[in-house]
Amino acid sequence: MSEARVLLSPPDVGALEEQNVLRALRSGWVAPTGPEVTAFEDEMATRVGVGQAVALSSGTAALHLAMIGVGVQPGDVVLVSSMTFAASANAVVYTGARPCFVDSLRDGNIDPGLLDEAIRDQRGQGNRVAAVIAVDLLGRVADYDAVTKVCEEHDVPLLEDAAEALGATYHGRPAGRFGRAAVLSFNGNKVMTTSGGGMLLTDDEDLAGRARFLSTQAREPTVHYEHREIGYNYRLSNILAALGRAQLARLDEMVRRRREIRSTYAALAASLPGVTVFQAPDDDEDNCWLTALMIDRDEASVDAAGLMAGLDAHDIEARPLWKPMHAQPVFAEAPAYVTGVADDLFARGVALPSGSKHEALVIDRVCHAVHEILGGAS
Repeated sequence: MSEARVLLSPPDVGALEEQNVLRALRSGWVAPTGPEVTAFEDEMATRVGVGQAVALSSGTAALHLAMIGVGVQPGDVVLVSSMTFAASANAVVYTGARPCFVDSLRDGNIDPGLLDEAIRDQRGQGNRVAAVIAVDLLGRVADYDAVTKVCEEHDVPLLEDAAEALGATYHGRPAGRFGRAAVLSFNGNKVMTTSGGGMLLTDDEDLAGRARFLSTQAREPTVHYEHREIGYNYRLSNILAALGRAQLARLDEMVRRRREIRSTYAALAASLPGVTVFQAPDDDEDNCWLTALMIDRDEASVDAAGLMAGLDAHDIEARPLWKPMHAQPVFAEAPAYVTGVADDLFARGVALPSGSKHEALVIDRVCHAVHEILGGAS
C-alpha cells in the first residue's frame, strides 16, 4: 500500500473535540445560537484580551461586518495588503467599496511607508479612504506600531485580518487585538478550526452589537419577524462553537508543534544552497501556521516550481505563497502601490506541510524529499 498524501495543513482534531461536539448535540442546541457560542466568545475574548467577541460563519463574514461597523460605504476606497488570500479583498467588494492594494515588506506584511504614500495619493485624487486592512501573513503579526501610527496620523480606521495568526504575538500582545476590530478564521486548514467559522474581536461594544444584529438577518427584537434593514446569515452554529472551544483549549500545544516543524525545516534549509526559511529567523512570536522555503534560482538546483513538482511526485502537497491581489485578474482594474516585493515572494516561495497533526515521521518524509530534489549536502 502506498503512503498517504501529505497535506499542507490538515485539521488536528481528537477526543476532546469529539466529546465537545457530542455534548452540544445532546444538548439540543443545534441552531446558530446557544450556550456553546456564548462560552466560545467569552473564552476567545479572554484569550486575546479584548472586550467583545462575535462568533461568525467565516473570517470573511467577520471582515465584512467589521467594515460595516467602521462606516465603509459604497464608492469608498479601502486599502488592503496585496499579499493575502482573496477573501481579504472580496469582503471589501461586498460593501460596495473599492479595494486598493499595498505591497509588502520582506516578511510579507504590509509596508507602512508605502501605506502612508497610498493614503496621501488616494486622498489627493479625491477618494475617501474609509479603512485599512492589514493582514498578518502566515502567522506573522504585522508591524502594528508603524501601521497604527500611519492610520492615526490620517484618521483612518485600522482593521486587523488575523485569520492566519491566532496564537502569535507582537511585542507580547496577542494577534487579534489591534485596530478598531480584528478578525479570525477557523477554516479547516488554520491552526485551530471549527470546520468553517470565524470571529470578530473588538473593544468597541457598539461595533460588536451591530455585528451581532446584522449577523442574524437584522431581525428586530419583536415577537414577530420584523426587518428594517438588510442583514446576513453569518452566525456560527452551537455545534461548531463546541468544536472551537476544544480547539482553543489545545491552541498552545498546536502552535508549539508547528514551531517544532519550523525548526526542523530550518535545519534542512541550512544544508541546501540557495534555500532559506521565509520569515525566519526573526519568528519568535509567530504561530508558524505555514512554513515556506524561499528558493534562490541562481544558487539552488531547481526553482520554486520545480520543487513543487518534485514534491507532488512524492505525493506531498506544497503550494506557492499567495498570488498578490494586484496580480489577480479579477482585480486588474484596482489601484495598487507596488514595489515588486510581493511578486518576488510569490515567485520564489514554497509552503511546506506544516500542520500540527503531522508526526515526526511525516515531516522526515517531507525533508528527505526536499533534500533529494534540491540536492543538498549529505
